[in-house]
Amino acid sequence: MKYQDFCNDIIDKVGGKKNIKAVVHCMTRLRFTLVDREKADTEALKEMDGVIDVVSNKVAYQIIIGTHVKDVYKELIDILGITSEETVVKEKRNPIKSILDVVSESMNPILEPIICAGLLAAFLSIISLTGIISPESPTYQILDALRGAVFYYLPIFMAMSCAKRLGASPYLAVALAATLLSETINGVVGLSIFGIQLPEITYSNSFIPILIAVWFMGIVTKWVKKIVPEVLSYFLNPVLIMLITLPMTLLVFGPLGFYIGEGIIGFFTFLMDAIGPWFVMMLYSALQPFIILLGAGNFIMPVVATLLADKGFDPAFISSCTISDIAVGGAMLGYFLRARDVKQKSLFGTVTLSAILGVTEPAIYGVFVKFRRPFIAVLIGGGLGGLFAGVTGVKAYSMAWGLFGLPSYIGAEGDFKNLAFMIAAVVISFVVSAIASFMLYKPEETTEKKVETKSNDVVRTIPIASVAQGELVQLTDIKDQAFSTGALGKGVGIIASTDDIYSPFDGEVVMVFDTKHAIGLRDENGVEVLIHIGIDTVELDGQGFDVFVSAGDKIKKGQKLAKVEFNHIKEAGYDPTVIVVVTNTNDFLDVIPSLPGNKAVSELTMNVVL
Repeated sequence: MKYQDFCNDIIDKVGGKKNIKAVVHCMTRLRFTLVDREKADTEALKEMDGVIDVVSNKVAYQIIIGTHVKDVYKELIDILGITSEETVVKEKRNPIKSILDVVSESMNPILEPIICAGLLAAFLSIISLTGIISPESPTYQILDALRGAVFYYLPIFMAMSCAKRLGASPYLAVALAATLLSETINGVVGLSIFGIQLPEITYSNSFIPILIAVWFMGIVTKWVKKIVPEVLSYFLNPVLIMLITLPMTLLVFGPLGFYIGEGIIGFFTFLMDAIGPWFVMMLYSALQPFIILLGAGNFIMPVVATLLADKGFDPAFISSCTISDIAVGGAMLGYFLRARDVKQKSLFGTVTLSAILGVTEPAIYGVFVKFRRPFIAVLIGGGLGGLFAGVTGVKAYSMAWGLFGLPSYIGAEGDFKNLAFMIAAVVISFVVSAIASFMLYKPEETTEKKVETKSNDVVRTIPIASVAQGELVQLTDIKDQAFSTGALGKGVGIIASTDDIYSPFDGEVVMVFDTKHAIGLRDENGVEVLIHIGIDTVELDGQGFDVFVSAGDKIKKGQKLAKVEFNHIKEAGYDPTVIVVVTNTNDFLDVIPSLPGNKAVSELTMNVVL
């Protein structure tokens, strides 16, 4: 977990888990409801790396993190053992993306034992081929039992991992998974319940049946909690939940998940048979960095686990992951060799090593997103490496990737040719990506900005127009410490005289917060602006706000973005000041606000200096 230590420090400094009644998040901050605020060490929190500021007011105890607060929040509630449904308003989300998110997030915690099993398989393959330990020896069989157990009991790992996210008890979810894996049910022929014949289903080595079953368990849990009196809930809830969920799983969700899993395998098998493994491997090796950016990097892992269980090998995906990771490392090496800026050279060198070892997120988020051209290098190098692996029929015999996973390509029967082809594919992806990125690198892409100071220089500015009709006020006069100190960027405040909010420039909508009180915009020059309507208005849960745009929409200067009932905000006891800040202020020479006074829509409120 990326923010695990950070979240644990926050929990400790606010007085521990028992001092936290609830926690929600706004656009930039965590909002705690504490049992006793005196137990929170505010000064120590302010000193933490990653904490911008701490604000304690009548609304909540607020720890200001920044625009990545949503990611921090996800890990925080996971550590606290609560679900987001208990603390925040549900977001309206694309159902397909929601499914991808649940699968991807559920796979994250269980990758550790899966990687362990994969590398152990590679180790056992080497020691058996070299004759160090015989496959018939007790030592080998004990170690192999660990490897086999991880995949056999995959439903139990998945149940524990996804239960909290789906609103079910992790312990009841594990009990359900263990029941499905029992000798009475798992793979049994002629099984029936309530006189209804059940199909033969093997639940071991699978993940989809238990995922659907736990989702249903979450729904049943909410329903049972509503109908059972609280005085009886401790005794009745667990048994009612299991008595409803188990039969429905055996009758409906188990078979449904089994056939979905078979369908997924059938689809990829058809694709590889109809076109060829080379196509799948070339495509995935080239596009994996984009898949990681979409947050679906782990979605393929359950598919791989099913392939390994069904075929004994993975004909495409794990190999493609490794080839792509090595290609990312090659792209970063090309940038490392070409860079002259000391700080950038250090960054490129560090992420090169981590990518080669199978951890590409630092390179993708830290370099690729900013410079973009490395994506092209991986498309070329990763694509060619994947094409070679597909044409030569490379197979992965275990779930292990990166350099340390290469021995697993030997296979159980000493398939050294498979290993040789995989090494060749990796070398192709690394070398080609390095050469491509070296050639694509732009020397002027440095972290330092060179500014000429000659008297005849013309300073370029980007105007930011008013987003509302009303009185312009200085940011320092805003009654919110996070904004007034400039911690979230330079900007202005507007005391609106009408209910309409407008776009200050041509650009696009980056984000609309689910409670509609905040809108993120980006102009054509990369200026990122946050329009925050009112102070602490997240508590209104969208009441009084009507937003007309969505994330990804293109916008024009003066276009109406939202209508706000400012009188409702005032009557509810909140400050209605509209705050407009440039959140990436540090990317520019300066942000200069206009003088206070009345402003009409589209009139200048500040200049961003390039």
